[in-house]
Amino acid sequence: MNYKTLHKISYGLYVVSSRKENRINGQIANTVFQVTSEPPTVAVSINKQNLTHQFIQESRKFSISILSQETPMKFIGHFGFKSGREIDKFKDVNYKMGKSNVPIVLDNALAYLAVEVIEEANIGTHTVFIGKVVEAEILKGEEPMTYAYYHEVKRGKAPKAAPTYIKEETKKEVE
Repeated sequence: MNYKTLHKISYGLYVVSSRKENRINGQIANTVFQVTSEPPTVAVSINKQNLTHQFIQESRKFSISILSQETPMKFIGHFGFKSGREIDKFKDVNYKMGKSNVPIVLDNALAYLAVEVIEEANIGTHTVFIGKVVEAEILKGEEPMTYAYYHEVKRGKAPKAAPTYIKEETKKEVE
């Protein structure tokens, strides 16, 4: 089976953020989708080992910042390949606190959503959080970063915690 076929499913690239007490954290996510239009409902898949997962599960709130195609790889790496347990990901990042008191990343964002969790599904290594959109704003009229663009143009990789992670085959495994 060719697992890279799954890369042909259309995804975007987002910063998903949340708050737990006085701490904030965010991470890169690629699995965000609209579930219904009335009421506006979205879902996000988050690895259970990620700090953001813990924050969402406890606060029942999160934000989604939709990233521009022009987002630098350094920014993606900052939110996608570093742990909020070790660094303050929001230091030197332009953000605001949304109406539901969750951080919303503004740097490199075209738009954002603030969401309140109404349901969650346990999917092994990940939880799919489903929530109603309580705030939404378009910031710029640029093109959003697709996951295909991230892989094919920016030459980005999926971290092991991503739902789309595929172990790279070594030459020995192929032989």
